[in-house]
Order: sequence, then C-alpha cells, then structure tokens
Amino acid sequence: MQSVDRQSQIEFILDHYESPRNYGEMPDADAHVEGGNPGCGDLVTVYIKVQGERLEKISFVGEGCTISQASTSMLTELVEGKTLEELQHLDHRTLIGVLGEESLNTRPRCATLGLDVLKAVLREYRRQQVMGR
Repeated sequence: MQSVDRQSQIEFILDHYESPRNYGEMPDADAHVEGGNPGCGDLVTVYIKVQGERLEKISFVGEGCTISQASTSMLTELVEGKTLEELQHLDHRTLIGVLGEESLNTRPRCATLGLDVLKAVLREYRRQQVMGR
C-alpha cells in the first residue's frame, strides 16, 4: 500500500512540474522577489497581488529541479485567497501535507524554496506599504 501512496505522490509532483499552476510573470504585481539555492541552480521569482489584507493573486516563474518547481506550483494553489495573517503562520511543516514527508526530508532546500521566497515577498510588500509605495 505504501508504494501506491508513494507512486501517487510522485505522479502528483510530476504533474505540477510538467504543468505548473499560476506560472508566469505578473506585470501589475504589488510586489515580487527572486530567490534561489545557489548550490544547485534552483531559481524562483514569486509575484503577488494583494486586495485589502488578502492575497488576491499569486504567480511564479523559475527554473531548477522538479521538486523546487513543483513545490512552488503547489504552494501557489495552497495560498491564493488566504489572508496575509494566515500566510505569516505558514511554515515548512505546512508543506509536508502537500508534498509528502519523504520529498521534504530528502530535498528540504528544494522543497521549501517557494515558501521561503513567498515569505520574502510578503516582507517586501509590507516594507513597500510602510514606505508609502
């Protein structure tokens, strides 16, 4: 039974890698930030559009390994429509339920890149709001 679950998880990850959700630049984004893992060449840029205190729209562009790109795609589906407060409470454990513990444990930097960049873009958005963008 475990192998079926593992196989399903692999197929889910491959589907997000081959057909990423919310992929593409967002010219009218309220904020965007690029981040990466220098050692392995993973790069992700996350764009956000905020309406009030809610993440109205999120997109990303990137390149790199299957895990980094698929996990970022999955993350965009998970967070769109959430409040900025809810997003502040997301952590790496949140991804375990989406990616599976095996993926997160074997490739943690790749699996969490999208979340780390999302946190950075939220900080940038807040900074811009304080500065009176």
